[in-house]
Amino acid sequence: MTTAVTQTWYMTQRQLMVFARQPAYAVIMLVQPVVWLFLFGALFRNVVELGGFGTTSYLDYLVPGVVVMSALGSNMWAGMGTLEEIQRGTLDRFLTTPASRAALMNGNVVHNGIVTAFQSVVIVLLGLLGGADYPGGVTGVLVLVVASVLLGTVFGALSNALGMLVRERESIIGINTFLLLPLTFLSSAFMAPDQMPSWMRHIADFNPLNWAMTAGRSALSADPDPGAVLYRGGALLALAVAAVWLSIRTLRSYQRSV
Repeated sequence: MTTAVTQTWYMTQRQLMVFARQPAYAVIMLVQPVVWLFLFGALFRNVVELGGFGTTSYLDYLVPGVVVMSALGSNMWAGMGTLEEIQRGTLDRFLTTPASRAALMNGNVVHNGIVTAFQSVVIVLLGLLGGADYPGGVTGVLVLVVASVLLGTVFGALSNALGMLVRERESIIGINTFLLLPLTFLSSAFMAPDQMPSWMRHIADFNPLNWAMTAGRSALSADPDPGAVLYRGGALLALAVAAVWLSIRTLRSYQRSV
């Protein structure tokens, strides 16, 4: 167990070094959240007058949605990195070593989790600078960040598995493009559930993206609902564990095929 953890951290450091050598990427990945927060937020700031948002500021409502959306958007492309390592032969070389198979997959997942946490904190701070209020304080922000990391883990691990299964960039791009907008708009990212059509609201109840948003918003509110946070957080954790297990199983299947 200790060896697997050590090797996972080694693989994580390897990924973090690549990230640190590309500081422009850290800036670029925050461009879209800024657009959502300040352009979209300003455009629809009066929508809170419809009611059901739990706040009088649309920016307060929007920040958790943007945090979770960004976690989804960045982690869905994790499989592209896995595919690149397959094409370069890097993954195959690692597979000839006694390195833990779990570490080979989980290093990427942990790296994505660290980057997602960093990205989430920056978005929360940008929202604060824009005038957002977080009655739930530091604890609420922490819950939101953890929820976004868990969601990112789910889709990052699934994307890694997808990269090993399809082994084509076009397939990953097509599948991600197909999923991204439906997952986003079939959630409470921009609109309060009370204002959504009933059929859309029912679908959102089964959307992991919405679980993370609901947990984060509840924790950030002046009157958090611990039951809602634990229920949805637990569901995300279970889903993350299942996704990581699947990615490891897919790696073993890939190893047998090469």
